[in-house]
Amino acid sequence: MTAKKRDHGGGLDAAITRYGGSRIGWIDLSTGINPHPFPVPPLPADAWSALPDHGAQTALTDAARRFWQVPDGADILAAPGASALIAAMPALSPDGTVVIPAPTYNEHAAAFRAAGRPVETEGAEAAVQVLVHPNNPDGRLWQRDNFPAPDPALTVIDESFCDICPEATHIDLAATPGHVILKSFGKFWGLAGMRLGFAIAQPEIIADLRDRIGPWAVSGPALHTGTAALQDNDWATATRHRLTADSARLDALMAADGAEYIGGTSLFRLYRVPDAAALQHRLAGHHIWSRIFPWSDTWIRLGLPATIHWPRVEAALRA
Repeated sequence: MTAKKRDHGGGLDAAITRYGGSRIGWIDLSTGINPHPFPVPPLPADAWSALPDHGAQTALTDAARRFWQVPDGADILAAPGASALIAAMPALSPDGTVVIPAPTYNEHAAAFRAAGRPVETEGAEAAVQVLVHPNNPDGRLWQRDNFPAPDPALTVIDESFCDICPEATHIDLAATPGHVILKSFGKFWGLAGMRLGFAIAQPEIIADLRDRIGPWAVSGPALHTGTAALQDNDWATATRHRLTADSARLDALMAADGAEYIGGTSLFRLYRVPDAAALQHRLAGHHIWSRIFPWSDTWIRLGLPATIHWPRVEAALRA
C-alpha cells in the first residue's frame, strides 16, 4: 500500500511543472531555511573518503554542548538530520496516547501513527507529549506551565527553530528523566542538505538511540562543518540580527499587500489573507514559491528571501 503523501514545504519541482522555468530561476520561500547559509569551511582531504572517526564525532558533540549550554547530566547524539531522530521517537516511548498539539510539523504524528500509536491534539492523561518550540507554522513558544500533559512518561521538545531565540530554550530539561530535546542544524545554519540533527537527553536514552541509529551515522563533511559552525558565535549573533531585520521587512511588504501577520519566527512568517491559494498562484506567476495548507483557505507561510532576491519579491507583491 502506498503511504499517503504528507504536506510539507518545498515541492519546487511540481511548481516548475505547473508554472514553467527552471530551478535556478525560482525563489523558494516555502521553507523556513536561512537563505544565507553558514560558509562551508575547507574540509580535511579524507572527510569524503574515510569513515568518520571518533575524534571528529567528539569534537562535534563537544561544540554542541558548549553552543547550547547542555547541562552536565545530559548526553548528545548527532544524527543524519532531525527527521531521522523524529522517526526513532516511538521506539523510546511507552504505550498509551500521544498528544501533539496541532497545527504543527506533521512528521511527529506520522512517526507515532506509523508505529500504531493513537495520536490526539490534546489530553492531560497522555503517555507521551510532543511540543515543537517554536512551533511551525505559528511560532508559538511553549511555557512549562502550559504544557498540555503535566506528567507524561516522555516529553519530546523539538527545538529545530529555537536557535533564533536561544533565550527560550528548554535545554535544562534534557538532564531530567523522560525528556528529549531535538535540534536541527539545517534551518538556522541554512545547510539543510547536509542532514545533521541532534538529540539531547539523559545518557540511557541517548545510548538507546545510538544503538538504533548505528555507527558512522553522520558523514565526515557534516562532522567538520557542524563543528566549525557551532564554534562560530559571532556568525550566529550576526545572523540573528539579520533575520530579525529581514522578517520585519517582509512583514511590512505583506501588510502593504493587505496581509495580516499572525505568527511565525524570524525564519518564516505566517499571514492571513483573503485567499491563500490565489496569492500563492500570483506569486508563482513570478516564479516565487510559497507554502499554503490543506486545512486553511487563508493561511500562507513565507520564508525569507536572500538579499539578492528582495527586489523580485517586492515587485511581485506590488504587481
